[in-house]
Amino acid sequence: MAIPRQLPNAITIVRILMAPVFLWMLLADAGSDGALRWWAAVIFIVAIATDGIDGYLARKYEIVTDLGKLLDPIADKVLTGFAFIGLSILGELPWWITIVVLIREVGITIYRFIVVSDHVLAAAWMGKLKTVAQAVALSLALLPLWNLVGEWIFWVNGVAMTIAVILTIASGIDYVVTEVRAARARRGEVARSAES
Repeated sequence: MAIPRQLPNAITIVRILMAPVFLWMLLADAGSDGALRWWAAVIFIVAIATDGIDGYLARKYEIVTDLGKLLDPIADKVLTGFAFIGLSILGELPWWITIVVLIREVGITIYRFIVVSDHVLAAAWMGKLKTVAQAVALSLALLPLWNLVGEWIFWVNGVAMTIAVILTIASGIDYVVTEVRAARARRGEVARSAES
């Protein structure tokens, strides 16, 4: 069965559009753990889950596009970035964590736009692992599960967030190292072509 070629990209764009709705609900709840908090968490979880859906459809039906490669990681960064910022505004997550994450995410995104005319910087395996870790950690932090299971869940949240932050930093370093090596390889190829 054929699907519209732009469907994966449309799903990605919807994920971007869901981000401000999620953030508004989170902040409107103002830390009271009411219905808006639950809905904000559900919207975040559904939105971040579409990351796997659009990627699966693009690969399965061989409709991977450069636009998709560019938009997909940006959509993830917008959604998770809003979540980090929202949790810090509510005082539930230290600002230094949010700042470290945003520096990495914004830096990689800006670099993507800088090199887009030369090549598309697609998400690497460590970057994808980082996104999964962030999704799990943020979902645990957003869901007010402590009201249901007790405060021990805060320890689980802490461990999950620590793993997410470590992977965020490590994947950022991995991107930089990979791009530096690729740039050196391209310069070497140009030099060899010039010599021949």
